[in-house]
Amino acid sequence: MTHPTPAIVNDSFAWRLALVYAAFFLIVGWHLPLFPVWLTARGLDPAAIGFVLAAMQAVRVIATPAATRIADRYGSLHGAIVVTAFVSIAAIALLASMQGFPFVFMAAVMLAFVSAPILPLTDAYGLKGLAQRGKSYGPVRLWGSVAFIVANLTGGVLLDVLAPGHLIWVIFAGNCALAVAAMLLVRQPRDEVPTPSEKSGHSHLRQPVFLAIAAAGGLIQASHAVYYGFSTLDWSAKGFDGMTIGVLWALGVAAEIVLFAWAGRLPVTRPATLILIGAAGGIIRWAVMVFDPPLALLAPLQLLHALSFGATHLGTMAYLSQSAPEGSRAAAQGDIATANSLAMAAASALAGVLYGTGGSLAYGAMAALAVFGFIFSALATRLCRPA
Repeated sequence: MTHPTPAIVNDSFAWRLALVYAAFFLIVGWHLPLFPVWLTARGLDPAAIGFVLAAMQAVRVIATPAATRIADRYGSLHGAIVVTAFVSIAAIALLASMQGFPFVFMAAVMLAFVSAPILPLTDAYGLKGLAQRGKSYGPVRLWGSVAFIVANLTGGVLLDVLAPGHLIWVIFAGNCALAVAAMLLVRQPRDEVPTPSEKSGHSHLRQPVFLAIAAAGGLIQASHAVYYGFSTLDWSAKGFDGMTIGVLWALGVAAEIVLFAWAGRLPVTRPATLILIGAAGGIIRWAVMVFDPPLALLAPLQLLHALSFGATHLGTMAYLSQSAPEGSRAAAQGDIATANSLAMAAASALAGVLYGTGGSLAYGAMAALAVFGFIFSALATRLCRPA
């Protein structure tokens, strides 16, 4: 991808932003395996844990658009990131002190509400700052993926050495690291405050291209629902050991990292075309998974994660970098994140039903989602063509 002549050169913006991504995905990589174990230590049964996790996802759909619009209203993405990072520390400290399902539930929902906007706010801040410096998003964002792998590896060790009731403090430490990294971000000039018409209507929601990009990205990312939720169970049932399953997961993330590292040199320059490529990768990947492929074929299939997730994500971020309205950058980023969350929630519910009844045949529905994503990305490609 090519970049315009940078307005700002040779400052520390990129590596400071990379620290925030690394800290954020360190938290995610610890939260996924450790938090349910901590909830069990607090006396919650599987049904209660599922209820807590579902509520935490649901509240993000409310929190993200609300917080990103507030950030736009005051024109300070940097300040919003810092505030949400520090409030998240307070929320997780409160959660750590809770006992009993009602209090744990309320504190967990509060944590989800205040922490949900952090990533879309960071993306909006980062896309604008990187564009001003003529830098690519991918080589900075890849440090989040690297940190996620580190968290996965260390999380297994921590499960063995820490009492379950203390695991929450690992996530707390990650949140503290995120707050410190947020404080180190380069301060940007305040954004332009949106006009009254932008405040009331948010012009990006009336742009067919934006809606097509949001639909395409949401559908393609949601097509990963069976993989995220049930691939480990499926592979375990087939007799794969933990090491083999770990390597398969690592291959997917490693392929994603390689794509991000080379993002600035990709020959494809149009965001919608990148999403189209991501959709094609998803169609191939999930269509083959329907036939329950052997291990020898699973490894190269995992490399398609670079397309189904990586190219789709890069294309979406590239579109927002180029086209998000100046007064509504955070809102546009938040609306994309909300669309992804809604699509993933629906696909996850569908995946559970389909996998329970048909096993690997559930991937057929995921291939169908990727096909619809392909259609919307093709529409976006057409809409982006000059008249």
